[in-house]
Amino acid sequence: MSTIIIAVTVLLGLAIIFGLILGFSSIKFHVAGNPIVEQIDELLPQTQCGQCGHPGCRPYAESIANGEAINKCPPGGQTTIEALANLLDLEILELDGDHDENPVKTVAYIREDECIGCTKCITACPVDAILGAAKQMHTVIIDECTGCDLCVAPCPVDCIDMLPLAVNINSWKWQAPETTFTKQLIATDKRPVVELDS
Repeated sequence: MSTIIIAVTVLLGLAIIFGLILGFSSIKFHVAGNPIVEQIDELLPQTQCGQCGHPGCRPYAESIANGEAINKCPPGGQTTIEALANLLDLEILELDGDHDENPVKTVAYIREDECIGCTKCITACPVDAILGAAKQMHTVIIDECTGCDLCVAPCPVDCIDMLPLAVNINSWKWQAPETTFTKQLIATDKRPVVELDS
């Protein structure tokens, strides 16, 4: 019986010693994150669409902090470019020439009778907007889809279409005239929105 007590005591002592070493190491060797990356990431639209050439908004924020151009985000548009320029004290640029300034909002649509259930679109979707299982029909959650188009290329049977999102009473927003006041509102993400009862 005393052998068991000694073994448990030794293990408990080792656990405490290693815990203290790990705790000390985490404090001593702590690597602080870059606060500017956090601020840049907050200004980006968080669509995780990959249209900027990065797999998501956070990697693009890190690249901007390292000197990459601030004008490669189509979902954020000119307002995000202006907000980033103000934050980083840079020149305001036009949206990159490879992107449309006012793109039509689209969502993925899976032609379900043609879907073979390969799950390649599910793994490609950065926001988990596609439901389905292996060898089962897949479908898109429209409210979650950001229209990033990343699910189209991996589909082996080409059964995914990008369709324009219909503007309805819930998604329509009033476009305010471009004035200094509205630019300040947009830069702080306080856009005037008209909400009508459906």
